[in-house]
Amino acid sequence: MSDLKAALLTEARAAGFAKMGVCRPDAIPQAAGRLAGFVEGGRHGQMGWMAERMGWRGDPAALWPEARSVIMLAEVYTPDADPLEALTHRDRATISVYAQNRDYHDLVKKRLKRVGRWLLDQAPGHQIKVFVDTAPVMEKPLAEAAGLGWQGKHTNLLSRDLGNWFFLGAIFTTVDLPPDTPEAEHCGSCTACLDICPTDAFPAPFQLDARRCISYLTIEHKGPVDADLRPLMGNRIYGCDDCLAVCPWNKFAQTATEMRYAARPELVSPRLVDLARLDDAGFRALFAGSPIKRIGRDRFVRNVLYAIGNSADAGLAPVAQSLTEDADATVADAARWAVERLR
Repeated sequence: MSDLKAALLTEARAAGFAKMGVCRPDAIPQAAGRLAGFVEGGRHGQMGWMAERMGWRGDPAALWPEARSVIMLAEVYTPDADPLEALTHRDRATISVYAQNRDYHDLVKKRLKRVGRWLLDQAPGHQIKVFVDTAPVMEKPLAEAAGLGWQGKHTNLLSRDLGNWFFLGAIFTTVDLPPDTPEAEHCGSCTACLDICPTDAFPAPFQLDARRCISYLTIEHKGPVDADLRPLMGNRIYGCDDCLAVCPWNKFAQTATEMRYAARPELVSPRLVDLARLDDAGFRALFAGSPIKRIGRDRFVRNVLYAIGNSADAGLAPVAQSLTEDADATVADAARWAVERLR
């Protein structure tokens, strides 16, 4: 099995993954309690799916009892430029690095299936299941248990040789592979990720209140965003990279090799005025194949209008005014807020 695992690592790297580790399905006994506390405190906001099937999330062995190993893989998407620089262009939008091109769910899953098929060819009679952020699987604790890295103070996974710009994928299998040693925490006294958060979304190190997180507010939150949080969102219209961008461990980040993660030129600091004018058809056309497409035109334009309200650019008032009677009540509310702010 050690030889098979070594060959599997070679195959994973050939498929495009930067790092691989293995753990047992029962390797994260602490996860269930942490998840329960997160949900009981209401910190999951409107993400009701986090409360559903909590037994599976907290205990991967219950998700698929036949599984003997969990193979965790990391795929790098390190940006070419500093994402914080885009925040200074207030008449333009800032889109999270991972969403500036193709949907990572599709790309990572294809690579996982390739690696999984190879494993089945080597171990006839066994089975696999692949997961990429779309099932009740707690990828970050599993990745920590598999030795890929540790959950930093910003709750994202960190690696001493990858930084924190990488996606995670999981292959559950009935093949009994030798597990790796879990990674220890190496954040030390650093609080850069906590200090930079615009909305104070971290109640304490290693804890997140999603209800104040800009990534949650721009992607998962339905309806109007609380008025006190809107000014803090700046020009971030889909996701937020601030806590990732300032992590000192990124000095070890590897260059992304998948060109479909490279930013599309039209999504690098696009003009707010152009985005605000998108109708449903235009939105779908612009974001075909992008993870942004799933939030829909109305939530997206809501975010754009908050950015317009934060722009201090009176020249953007007419486009906001034109949306004050939008068919979507939340868009109309955001438009009126933006007009009032620009006055």
